[in-house]
Amino acid sequence: GAAMLVFIVAELLVLPFVIYHCSVDDEVFLIVCSSGQMTDLLYTEKDLVTSLKDYIKAEENKLERVKQWADKLDLLSATAIQDPEGYLGHPVNAFKLMKRLNTEWGDLESLVLSDTTDGFISNLTIQRQHFPTDEDQTGAAKALLRLQDTYKLDANTISTGDLPGVKYKSLMTVEDCYELGKIAYSDVDYYHTELWMAQALKQLEQGEESTLDKVTVLDYLSYSIYQQGEIHRALEYTKKLLELDPEHQRAKGNLKYFEFQLEKQKKDAEDGAQKEKEQGKDTTEKKEKPKKKVPNHLIPERTKYEMLCRGEGIRMTPRRQSRLFCRYYDNNHNPMYVLAPVKQQDEWDRPYIVRYLDIISDKEMDKVKQLAKPRLRRATVHDPLTGKLTTAQYRVSKSAWLTGYEDPMIDKINQRIEDLTGLEMDTAEELQVANYGVGGQYEPHFDFGRMSDVAAGGATVFPDVGAAVWPQKGTAVFWYNLFPSGEGDYSTRHAACPVLVGNKWVSNKWIHERGQEWRRPCSLNETE
Repeated sequence: GAAMLVFIVAELLVLPFVIYHCSVDDEVFLIVCSSGQMTDLLYTEKDLVTSLKDYIKAEENKLERVKQWADKLDLLSATAIQDPEGYLGHPVNAFKLMKRLNTEWGDLESLVLSDTTDGFISNLTIQRQHFPTDEDQTGAAKALLRLQDTYKLDANTISTGDLPGVKYKSLMTVEDCYELGKIAYSDVDYYHTELWMAQALKQLEQGEESTLDKVTVLDYLSYSIYQQGEIHRALEYTKKLLELDPEHQRAKGNLKYFEFQLEKQKKDAEDGAQKEKEQGKDTTEKKEKPKKKVPNHLIPERTKYEMLCRGEGIRMTPRRQSRLFCRYYDNNHNPMYVLAPVKQQDEWDRPYIVRYLDIISDKEMDKVKQLAKPRLRRATVHDPLTGKLTTAQYRVSKSAWLTGYEDPMIDKINQRIEDLTGLEMDTAEELQVANYGVGGQYEPHFDFGRMSDVAAGGATVFPDVGAAVWPQKGTAVFWYNLFPSGEGDYSTRHAACPVLVGNKWVSNKWIHERGQEWRRPCSLNETE
């Protein structure tokens, strides 16, 4: 059979944060809250700011010297020009005039032309190779849009930085909102284009200073609304645009087109009503019937997933909840836990999920991050059509592999997994570490699969059974995803909710069925 253990060592920042994990058969997870590789970018930017300030100091110093020279010459020439002949009659003044014009103005020219940008520009050029790409920026924007949908956040909440658990508030400018709208527009996502162009317009109307003008924003806004079929609203925004810029050619054309379309719609509606009247049909509006509650098994999986991510739709009755307990656990008198048993608490009944408290230290999580960080790469999965490894759009994370040879602490963690689960580690794969940044997620999937090599991912919500398990620092969450018969437990289908605030690190251990024959014997009943 197979199992999953998740070490949660995350300091979570918002409430719908979840555990990230995934495997082929059995697995173990380690979650560390961190800013991952993004931290390096912050330090890079800090170095560049220091370098920029050095450049500003050098430039100010240069300008001060030029200013002193100008003031001195201004005073000198003002005196000399009052009596040029008398002034030049003094041999020292004549000599100094020649010296200034022959030498000193040349020196001043060199000073003005001297380049103080060298240090800053060379530093910037070196650092730019580590900068994010256009793809990274687009990815970060799409992560924001994904969070907006999953957690039902309006554009103003995100723009004002008013997110739950946020430590450092960050306001979005008109340009930021416009940029998000443009990325959605290039993705033919007119719904989000409208939301973010409307937010940009709102901030402009509130008096925020910006290099952007209302006309540009209104142009995108009216078109995105038209594309969603709301011609009347699109017409209103087009009129608004033409008030600001009466000669806007595209808007003038759109105005005529929208008016024609509305007239056509009105005529079609009138013709339809007349036809029904002639056929003797009742055209009076009928009162809408109240909508029936949709049974859980008919709700689309994506909707259930997003509800669970928000903490809604959890299917655990008070009666079931009362049957969940907490206890001290020594895994059948395992020598490691006889004198100091771990605290174990039930999280869910079917599938059975338990949590172990206080089983990993800050020092260990720091070491895992330190070892994994230089090796993080965009996570890949096998393409079933080509059989090759490819990056998956539904899995947003970076991952690395750690072995016991690299640090004794990895061996200690592996041994602790064996002691806690009672499962054999000899046939397991190396410890995998994945980093999920803001918006990082892994959509609904199973963790079991015969003879397949599936990349690891994350999960904490179980759409089929309505379960949600939230992380808690220093704890481990454990469940079996295969029955003892070796058959997959389909109730363990799960998903990783996107990270709303903060970054999470996930470590998982792929513990294969093979090698567990004496530790978890097979059952004759396929569902036991």
